[in-house]
Amino acid sequence: MTYDPLISKNCADQPLPDSYWASTIAYPQAAKPLVQNQQVDVAIIGGGFTGLLTAYYLSTEYQIDCCVLEANQVGFGASGRNAGFVLKGSGRLSYSQMASKWDLDIAKGIYNEFSEAVSRVEGLIESHNIDCDKQENGYLKIAHNKKALSSLQAQSDFIAKNIGGNSEFISSEKLKSDFMINHEAYGALRLNDGFGINPLKLVLGYGDMVRKQGISIFEKTPILDWQHNSDKHILTCPNGTVTAKQVVCAANAYNSQKTHQAIAQRYLPILSNIMVTRPLTKLELQITGLKTNQVTMDTRTLKYYYRLLPDNRILFGGRGAVKGKNQDKAIYKQRLNAALGQCFPILKNINIDYFWSGWIAAALDDMPHIFTNNNTAYSLGYCGSGVSFSAQAAYRLAQQIAKDKVPDLPLYSAPLPKFPFAQFRRLGQAAYYNYGWLKDKYL
Repeated sequence: MTYDPLISKNCADQPLPDSYWASTIAYPQAAKPLVQNQQVDVAIIGGGFTGLLTAYYLSTEYQIDCCVLEANQVGFGASGRNAGFVLKGSGRLSYSQMASKWDLDIAKGIYNEFSEAVSRVEGLIESHNIDCDKQENGYLKIAHNKKALSSLQAQSDFIAKNIGGNSEFISSEKLKSDFMINHEAYGALRLNDGFGINPLKLVLGYGDMVRKQGISIFEKTPILDWQHNSDKHILTCPNGTVTAKQVVCAANAYNSQKTHQAIAQRYLPILSNIMVTRPLTKLELQITGLKTNQVTMDTRTLKYYYRLLPDNRILFGGRGAVKGKNQDKAIYKQRLNAALGQCFPILKNINIDYFWSGWIAAALDDMPHIFTNNNTAYSLGYCGSGVSFSAQAAYRLAQQIAKDKVPDLPLYSAPLPKFPFAQFRRLGQAAYYNYGWLKDKYL
């Protein structure tokens, strides 16, 4: 059965994704699973960006003994199959809305955390010489209609005047002359500190960092049972147990809702589909006007995101099926192909060399939460910006576990809100998709 976080117990027996990224670097042989009982201070569930970096920071910053338990293998989950967009995403709330909901200092604090996340990833790549095909800096947020253009202008002004950030408003004419001739674009907001990478190479690089610290990564080691008393956790795996003082749930959307009651009703797994075209010809590059490799996302409710890859292929992604069993149906590939053709008509019906899907975790309030309680911690709800924010989340998780001070922000001070009537999450998601489609097309 295809892995579905709301149904499946774990993802241990699932095949590795046949993604474009997997064509650029071979998956290494899986590390040995846990084969005997272990005792550590902190057990970390999930060997992706968050889990690996949490282990790294616990070891390097605080000398805390830890291990990583990965049900499948490093690179299987979202960390190895996403679009590779390192950007600061604030979810549906704009920074002006955050200022209204809380206050301006909170909005500034959240902006700074997302900015630090991007810088942290860039710093890790540079300091550890991770060869992950980093592209030029810049994040373009494309207005898909005139109303969205006005909203972007207002956001740009608010960030410049009140947050102290560096944003640039780009007219339709400048977008065409300097970046791309997108037939669905009315202008853009540009932030100068996002960039694209090969996420599989990045997560494998993080794995190497962790192993160099002498930290054990047990792959093919799903959690079959989790018992917790007043002073210890006992995690039962197929061939042994791990006894730990604290446990971190770090698999984001690749957690199963059966993992632990602390997270069971607090996130919605959402499928995202990604396709990669054949390499574009010189004529196609000229007609599309593509002069940039900067990461790009539009303002639709059901967003499309894309970028030109180093070998002149286009990566193009968007929302997929509601249920895991439907994720590979041809209709979702066809929809992405049609959307690409609307942006760049010459690419209509271009050959697609790679197509795959992956889960992201949405929070009810559309914000990530990094929370520790009763010696159980989690980082959840990246809402699609996990490539960058996972690094900051891992650093803050390590601080929380070590009883160090973290910024007094909603990201860190409050648990993820539970979904009301959580058993009907998928019905609500389907209804929202229909609403989003109508809104994007007619409003």
